[in-house]
Amino acid sequence: MHGNEEKQTGFEIGVVVSKKEGNESFECVEFLVLEFNNVGLVIERVVGLSEEFIKVAAPLETLGRAAAELQIKKPTYIGMDLQFEWDEVEAFVRQPDGSLFSWCERFCCFTHLLYGIVNKTESVVTLMYNNKVINWKPGESLVKKLESEGIVKKVFPLHDETKRKQLMRTWALNWLDMTNQPIDEIYTYFGTKVIATYFAFLGMYTRWMLFPAALALTLQLIDFGSRQLLMLPIFFIFVTLWAVIFFQFWKRKSAALLARWQIGYTVGVDTGFKYSDTERSSLQSHMEHIKKMGTDKIKEKAAFQRDEWSGHLLRFRNDALVILSIICLQLPFELAYAHLYELVSSDIVKFGLTALYIFTIQYLTKIGGKVSVKLIKNEKNKSSEHRADSLVYKKLLLFAGFWSLFYAVIHRAPFYHALLHRNFTTLRLVLTQRLIVSQVLENLLENSIPYLKYRLKKYRAVHKKKLENGLSMGKVQVTTRVEKEYMKPSYSASIGDELEDGLFDDFLEMALQFGMIMMFACAFPLAFCLAALHNITEIRTDALKLLAMLKRPIPRASATIGAWLNIFQFLIVMSICTNSVLLVCLYDQEGKWKIEPGLAAILIIEHVLLLIKFGVSKFVPEEPAWVKANRVKNAAQAQDMCSKQLLRSISGEKKRE
Repeated sequence: MHGNEEKQTGFEIGVVVSKKEGNESFECVEFLVLEFNNVGLVIERVVGLSEEFIKVAAPLETLGRAAAELQIKKPTYIGMDLQFEWDEVEAFVRQPDGSLFSWCERFCCFTHLLYGIVNKTESVVTLMYNNKVINWKPGESLVKKLESEGIVKKVFPLHDETKRKQLMRTWALNWLDMTNQPIDEIYTYFGTKVIATYFAFLGMYTRWMLFPAALALTLQLIDFGSRQLLMLPIFFIFVTLWAVIFFQFWKRKSAALLARWQIGYTVGVDTGFKYSDTERSSLQSHMEHIKKMGTDKIKEKAAFQRDEWSGHLLRFRNDALVILSIICLQLPFELAYAHLYELVSSDIVKFGLTALYIFTIQYLTKIGGKVSVKLIKNEKNKSSEHRADSLVYKKLLLFAGFWSLFYAVIHRAPFYHALLHRNFTTLRLVLTQRLIVSQVLENLLENSIPYLKYRLKKYRAVHKKKLENGLSMGKVQVTTRVEKEYMKPSYSASIGDELEDGLFDDFLEMALQFGMIMMFACAFPLAFCLAALHNITEIRTDALKLLAMLKRPIPRASATIGAWLNIFQFLIVMSICTNSVLLVCLYDQEGKWKIEPGLAAILIIEHVLLLIKFGVSKFVPEEPAWVKANRVKNAAQAQDMCSKQLLRSISGEKKRE
């Protein structure tokens, strides 16, 4: 065993139970604590103002046994992902900090241990709570039973105070480092989905944005005179090439991070955990259906085709419903906003109109997101990640509008000003207001609302305690750390956390910003400067939000940014088209749309950039050479090991004969 290996985890899970009052019967909670001890968990009980808290830790061996029961696959030193076995613990690769399990794996083990306590007897176990009889049936989970009875109120991950304070110093409050972040420590503390990956992406994105921001500032400060119109196409070409190269190098960085974290690059067939209940039941029913068909290959092929095409038709139907709702509902709203903006003359009223527009869009988007979740439940997606990706695409369309993908693809209102009125001054004003209003409001809301929710919940708890004790004055305070964490809001998405956590909103905000600055780069180059400043602030405020204002997020197993990468790539393609249209409008002031040399050059630039967009991926490999070399080495090592084992097995059988 490694010398620096932990023998026991810290208290990483909190279980909230109803508080014992007076001499009330509380047998079921005492029984729950006893069962926790029986499965090898370490317990500490803390009494709060309104609830009691059970802090849970576990020896390493207890987690190891749970990981073996869960059949968690982990990378080994021979380059293969194998199911974890506690007796063969030395064969498995450690985490970057030297620990055996990642935070995501530990959380899965804790959940398995807590919810895996079932009634193994053949009779009903009777428990008492507040003179109420609770029947614990055979095969039933004890924690789930107590949750249904309202005795266990919540199970949530706890912050590790030592690591949290260290990250506060080196990350959230370390403004001098600008875009530099302790990514390995973030990964160790939060896991990969997609918190560590998100901050790695945000840091690299902000760092790279300093280059177009510097060029944009140069264009703003220096008067090029008659060559000013020539500088805009140059800036357009530069930012397009910048975006294409950035995302190609991000793929390389992502591959390097996954290799460094020992995730998903080894030879294993499956690098995740066991199937979810829904996926497992679906897979089992499908396999049973295949077994019934026996050796009839024609029926088997027909069953697979029927299942495949029914899934495609379901997704097509849901996508059609989303697009139809956009055309019928959101498109008229977009046009009405653009028309009112032209009629209003006061800048203050325009800012107010923009703010009202953004609030309305956000409210409608939440409703649309909940509808999308219900639609996705009927789709036959392969896994939870495929369902999450499908949700991202639908939510983005609902947020944007069919004709508007700033606010994710093409924003109708800016093009209304550019194409119909040829008013680029108004267009720049609209874009400035959108950047300032939307980003300032987003930062204020996402950082102030969690704090206000926490203060309100804390006030209610203190006020309730004062009423119970008959105190009009006096000090009643929340003193325990675990109770303060319980009162903090969860890190959840605006559409709920059923398929996505709060990173959904953070990635959506980034995609909207990227869509705006890219697709209207020619009209407003200075947007890159505003975006860079915002992102530098966003890194620290998001870190502060996660470490101080919210509960510790529940880890998820995915390690990439998923569908968002495809959306960013699509936005690049759309920006080539939109900026070409903007340049045409700039050069064709008379509106005659003649194919003169300048306009022909713009068309040529568009086609060349599109070719470059799809050609850079061939020129810049998505995987660094050292990552590929390690992967090939692991594959060869694994093949060699399997071959030797197979030869020993064959020779052993021959000798026995």
